[in-house]
Amino acid sequence: MTKSILLLGSNGQVGQEIQQILSPHHQLIALARPSIDLTRPENLRQIIREIQPQIIINAAAYTAVDKAETEPELATTVNATAPQIIAEESQKLGSFLIHLSTDYVFDGEQSHPYQETDTTNPINIYGKTKLAGEIAIGQTHPHHIILRTAWVYGTFGKSNFVKTMLRLGKERQEIRVVADQIGTPTWTQDIAHVIAQIIPQLTPAIAGIYHYTNSGVISWYDFAVAIWEESQHLNFPLTIKNIVPITTAEYPTLARRPAYSVLACGKISQFLGTYPPHWRQRLRLMLKDLLLNS
Repeated sequence: MTKSILLLGSNGQVGQEIQQILSPHHQLIALARPSIDLTRPENLRQIIREIQPQIIINAAAYTAVDKAETEPELATTVNATAPQIIAEESQKLGSFLIHLSTDYVFDGEQSHPYQETDTTNPINIYGKTKLAGEIAIGQTHPHHIILRTAWVYGTFGKSNFVKTMLRLGKERQEIRVVADQIGTPTWTQDIAHVIAQIIPQLTPAIAGIYHYTNSGVISWYDFAVAIWEESQHLNFPLTIKNIVPITTAEYPTLARRPAYSVLACGKISQFLGTYPPHWRQRLRLMLKDLLLNS
């Protein structure tokens, strides 16, 4: 059944995938800057009231993890205040809110996959502001889905880990990559497909937090090696000869990263009746897609 959907953040790497997948099947209004500006979130109220969507998908966020350490107020406005306003207006309309969140709400101290019910304890400003957004939504509007994901990459968007590795692979013969941060790469197209699967089943009974990533567990170093190997098979023009594993301590950043951020996806797998595909298979598909569209 066709739904009227307002997509916020339609120019991001996830937003562009959502737009492509949903627009043929729904009445989709896709907005991004300059039409919306989450740094001035009060302006969202009038937009939402005018559109009156049945569903709001918030794919917009402040995602510059290191920069957030020096811009905490701006990150809070975009990641916490704006979602609260969106939730308030969604609640008044009686519409359903689907909000994207992150593995960074956890501290990474665990050694087994994080369940939706596990204690949150973010260790950087980005994670803290995203958690604040989750809490605001939970306290404001009962009819919501918070979809946490991790290590996101895709064909769209200016920058992600895969695109960075491909760029560096053209420029350098050696790359040093952190090997002691563990997680699961997740293709944006899969996130968009999962949202498309959720939409026809939206009822108050399914509201809550869900985790979704591709399956498998690796380090950033493992991911870089896989990108290199798959790119060679596809004849990407790379000059890279060697990828060197290093520790987090050898690559200091402004924001601390969780050492372990694998998300358990049993809840959403049971709900949808399918288990997420393996990250390596999806990486291969993304690289083929990138090659076709380059």
